[in-house]
Amino acid sequence: MFISELDIEKLTDNQMSNLLFSDIEDDNKEGDCIFVVGSSKAIEYRLPKAVELYNQGRSGKILFSGGVKWDGNYFPEAVALKNEAITLKVTEKDILIEDISVHTIENVLASLIVLNREFQLYNIKRLLVVTNSYHMRRLHLTLKTYMPDWIKFSLCPAEDDHTRKDNWFLSELGRKRVKGECEKLIEYVKQGALYDQKLNI
Repeated sequence: MFISELDIEKLTDNQMSNLLFSDIEDDNKEGDCIFVVGSSKAIEYRLPKAVELYNQGRSGKILFSGGVKWDGNYFPEAVALKNEAITLKVTEKDILIEDISVHTIENVLASLIVLNREFQLYNIKRLLVVTNSYHMRRLHLTLKTYMPDWIKFSLCPAEDDHTRKDNWFLSELGRKRVKGECEKLIEYVKQGALYDQKLNI
């Protein structure tokens, strides 16, 4: 069934799990750059995954994307992530930032310029994509919609405490996040803002 055919009010827990989490697995391939999108908890959950990939030698560059300044933070997401990555021994010259975007589509669009200046887009074959697992489907479809079609993506999900495939339905927070993410995903696909994908729902 295509995402555009779904009705959020009729989805079961199992169907919501399939919509967000099915086939979201790391293929363990190397890439030209690790692409990390920001969030209020990105330093806690997404940064460690990005540094792990970098230390494994799967890519020699990390691009942090995000321009939101969360409450209590002086720096936008990308700058805060860069600063923390340096404390974790990531070499500064290996870090790229995009610090003007305020949502997922802008993360991708604004990062295109940064990637082009660093690599030239036609040279990029693969990006290693890092975000929370429940957000990965939307980010992946955004990348497929707005990035050149020759670029491939390895999905490298970071897990938080409450919104994993095996536990999101056990807490009010997990349920709220998953239902909200499903709503956004279906709405954006129906609007034509995102690539429509056929899934085994």
